Amino acid sequence: MVILVGPGASGKTTWAAEHFPSDAIVSSDRLRAVVGSGEDDITASADAFALLEQIVAKRIGRRLTTVVDTLGLDTDRRRAWLALAREHGLPCVAVAFDVPAAECRARNRARPKRIPAEALTAQLRAWAKVRDLLPGEGFDEVIAPQTVRAVPEAFVGASAAAQRQHDDPARLRFGLHIGTFDFPKGRLGGSLRDIAAAAEQAGFDAVYVMDHFRQIPQIGRAWDDFPESYTTLAYLAAHTERVRLGALVTGVTYRNVAHLGKIVATLDALSGGRAVCGLGLAWFKEEHLAYGWAFPPTGERYALLEDALRALPLLWGPGSPSFEGRVLSLPDLSCYPRPIQAHVPIILGGGGERRTLRLAARYADAANVFGDVDAVRHKKNVLDRHCQEAGREVELTHLSTTLVGESDHHVAELVERLRPRRQDPARYAASVNAGTAQDHIGRFRELAEAGVREVMIRLPDLTDPAPLDRMAKVISAFR
Repeated sequence: MVILVGPGASGKTTWAAEHFPSDAIVSSDRLRAVVGSGEDDITASADAFALLEQIVAKRIGRRLTTVVDTLGLDTDRRRAWLALAREHGLPCVAVAFDVPAAECRARNRARPKRIPAEALTAQLRAWAKVRDLLPGEGFDEVIAPQTVRAVPEAFVGASAAAQRQHDDPARLRFGLHIGTFDFPKGRLGGSLRDIAAAAEQAGFDAVYVMDHFRQIPQIGRAWDDFPESYTTLAYLAAHTERVRLGALVTGVTYRNVAHLGKIVATLDALSGGRAVCGLGLAWFKEEHLAYGWAFPPTGERYALLEDALRALPLLWGPGSPSFEGRVLSLPDLSCYPRPIQAHVPIILGGGGERRTLRLAARYADAANVFGDVDAVRHKKNVLDRHCQEAGREVELTHLSTTLVGESDHHVAELVERLRPRRQDPARYAASVNAGTAQDHIGRFRELAEAGVREVMIRLPDLTDPAPLDRMAKVISAFR
């Protein structure tokens, strides 16, 4: 919540329009025009403020960024707005427009519709008293007019973290996670080729695709284009030179486990040793039913997952061993050609603390988790305890959606263009971590400090290579 405080003609409305979307600004002048004959209809002030209070309360109740554009000189109103922000857990900032009286009067004379001289004089006198009260009223900050940014919660500490990254750079790997294929008809292959080349140019260390057979409901519609994962990875192998390639993650129920191992080994051979094997429990029941696969109970899928984690390294290793697991019986694990890598890395997806992270600690090379920095820090502690019991070291990786804009205004434009019609901008911005390159440098630095070694990001506007150019600025900070 941002409360503008200052006399008339001090520049409050102009400043708000420069720094915030118009829908976030609740202006008493504009509401006079709504309920009266115009912005200067003083007789409509009571009704305008009654409406303003309702709008502010509704917006704050929904935890939306709200800029209150009034004189702000009424102490009781300021305190009520501050209390409302506190009630809903929002920070509240007062912006003090301490403009010299002579300048306010000069600006007022240049206005098409002037504030009456006696009214402006009264406001200037009131402002002199209010200016001294503001620091003691309990606002999170009282600042002079400057760039004030409304950012998702994930970026609250990003500025300080970005400075730490500048002063003492941490290393972090970056993977591009391609989860949508909204390309022009007939351009699937060409678009993927261009994006993969741009990803390498931007400095990405890996390219991942989802292992599904239809789009998942969290991202799109069942009838959206969604190519088969390992066919796509083989295509990308032919059009890249450096990035690692893998499915993030392969549902363990989707393929015969030995056949999956053969597919990954072939990908490794074709790509010159760049394959990564992502594995997961599989969760999308409707997809299983649509394609005629059984969807076993959770316990059976965990048994299959553990068998796969044990069997795949045998298949990729020397000789032709057999394997007997809890649910798998594989009499001859022959695999030619062998993977080029001496060890194909396995990433286990999911943050289940009792079973998934325990399996990762025992068998995988990395555990891939979701969530904010606090959640990641907690998962890292759980994983470390399991690793200590298993006598192994396992990396932590992190998957998130990332929207990168060139500036605050560009971020706002991207959010408005990409958000679903019925989702408000603030919630969408939070769901996709919408921010500038500096915001993301700070966010990823915090993840690195929490123990993450690789971040996999899905770019919601990845319909062409342009978003990768913006990500390059983030990646370069970790090199």
